[in-house]
Amino acid sequence: MTIKEIQDKIKKSEYRFSDHAIKRMIKRSIDRHEVEEIVLGGEIIEEYPDDKYSPSCLIYGKTEKGRDLHVQISLPPIVVVITTYEPDPAEWINCKIRR
Repeated sequence: MTIKEIQDKIKKSEYRFSDHAIKRMIKRSIDRHEVEEIVLGGEIIEEYPDDKYSPSCLIYGKTEKGRDLHVQISLPPIVVVITTYEPDPAEWINCKIRR
């Protein structure tokens, strides 16, 4: 899986948000634009080929305003934003490597 395949789906608006992602985005004050920004400019830092419902990956990026975010997305052909959050420094080294 390459980030480009996911980015192409995002650019074409061929994706959706899970109910879980929407709830977390509201709670964490993360908007749709930030999620798109992260995916379009970010990098895959973890892959989950055996995820519960379908293969997924974790994307890390930084918004134009400097906000670090993680976005978990199911892989094409059906792209779903599963969740998004600000990485906790106690759990992540440079927001990219799990401690």
